[in-house]
Amino acid sequence: MENLLGLLRIHVIRGVNLAIRDVRSSDPYIIVRMGKQKLKTRVVKKNVNPEWNEDLTLSIADPSIPIKLQVFDKDTFSFDDKMGDAEFDIGPFIEAVRMRLENIPSGTVITNVKPSRQNCLAEDSNIVWENGKVKQHMFLRLRNVERGEVELQLEWIDIPGSMGP
Repeated sequence: MENLLGLLRIHVIRGVNLAIRDVRSSDPYIIVRMGKQKLKTRVVKKNVNPEWNEDLTLSIADPSIPIKLQVFDKDTFSFDDKMGDAEFDIGPFIEAVRMRLENIPSGTVITNVKPSRQNCLAEDSNIVWENGKVKQHMFLRLRNVERGEVELQLEWIDIPGSMGP
């Protein structure tokens, strides 16, 4: 990967009130895509409020490419069922990383991203300085499904020798 800016660690925390796709529940997992990169969480059996607490890491070369997230219900004898999708833009997050902040108190809000028709945010999403790192916490409202949200946290990882964002 030439022109690598750094890594984006996506901490997939949990799903909230996801759709039921089996008889009484679902066996959800998430696929995260950015360009040609594709990452997947583990399956959580029989749970519409799954806790993944799993880290997925993307290599970032072009921060203008949106990150797409799809939730599926794992099925044994048929195709996996769709349980909604969302996407988010890391532009505001990358802008905060580019500020190269130092010596500010942990917990300082750098900027706030509001929910809009252009994003899948369910509520305001703060980009904060936390323990020497830029982090963004977000709840994404799933589209193309009757209900459900996914909670994520983003964290930037600098790579020695990379161009930086």
